Amino acid sequence: MTHRRLPFLPLAAVLLAVAGCSSTDAPRSVAVPAPPTEEKALCLALHEALPESVAGESRRDPEPRSELTAGWGDAAIVLRCGVPRPAGLQSEKADGVEVNGVDWYAEELEDGARFTTTYRKTYVEVTLSGRFTDMGPLTDLAGPVAKTVPPRFAQTPQGRGHTGSPASRTR
Repeated sequence: MTHRRLPFLPLAAVLLAVAGCSSTDAPRSVAVPAPPTEEKALCLALHEALPESVAGESRRDPEPRSELTAGWGDAAIVLRCGVPRPAGLQSEKADGVEVNGVDWYAEELEDGARFTTTYRKTYVEVTLSGRFTDMGPLTDLAGPVAKTVPPRFAQTPQGRGHTGSPASRTR
């Protein structure tokens, strides 16, 4: 797992800050994304590849039930596939991390953190409740994402599919 720091808040500080904000889990009800047909097909493949357990939490999908959403624990970890491009990704100060070959844009929330894939053919969002202070859930989810949601850009000879900051890319 490698980390890439973009000039904003260090990811460790974000996770530690949100850990102290709340001990409650994320809401059980989530908005179901409405991606274009091509992206929905990728999300359906991801849904089939998702693990039954993430960071020691058992699979427990949120309401309403959808193949575009998944959850673990009492909504402690919520995944949504086919979400719109995050507005904050436009910023040159966006914070990002790479976990097992998958790039994630990081956002601090009042009661946790949200990570959204970058440089993939559809955006996959993972929201973590404040009790998670490490990358364990992303580590468990990176494999299925990498397997089912291809990179948006062709690989370069150095093995990286992109250059520049997340803000320099468009959907």
